[in-house]
Amino acid sequence: MDLVTLRAAQFHEFHSTTLRATPERAYRAIKDVTAGEIFLFRTLTWLRRFGRPGPESILHAPERRPLLDVATRTSFITLADGPREIVVGTVVIAPPKAARPKTGDEFASLITRDGYALATMSFAVTPRSDGRCDVSTETRVYATDDTSRRRFAAYWRLIHLGSAFIRVMWLRAIKRRAEAGVR
Repeated sequence: MDLVTLRAAQFHEFHSTTLRATPERAYRAIKDVTAGEIFLFRTLTWLRRFGRPGPESILHAPERRPLLDVATRTSFITLADGPREIVVGTVVIAPPKAARPKTGDEFASLITRDGYALATMSFAVTPRSDGRCDVSTETRVYATDDTSRRRFAAYWRLIHLGSAFIRVMWLRAIKRRAEAGVR
């Protein structure tokens, strides 16, 4: 199994769009988009938190900070970065009192241990011959055992539509930012 993208993932979501921008501009936009630029992001994550306040995280992101920076500062680990793709990963389900991985190697070591659901989220830029580029986002979740798979499946049923909506809106925000000032 390819760890970075969790190719054997039981749960998967993919979205893409085409931008009138260079791959470099698109990649920069991916890294710079803020929660405030993603339509309904803060509302949907507020609902997901049941309105509870909490520490800064991807579910409680400041409006004007780059969202991927917030994610990797709080609960995600950078697994790959550049020049055309960024992949971040997080532990969605873990055994009680399990330590959160701090490195890609620690994250990778969890693949073979029961009790985990591991998620990756990627953004990729693919140049096109016409000067435009495609940007895609992919979310994959791999549960390491049947119990974790069943637990995550119940959660996925609740959040999947909201997650898909956020990813589509995130791509639109990337597109707006990358195409700003481009004719």
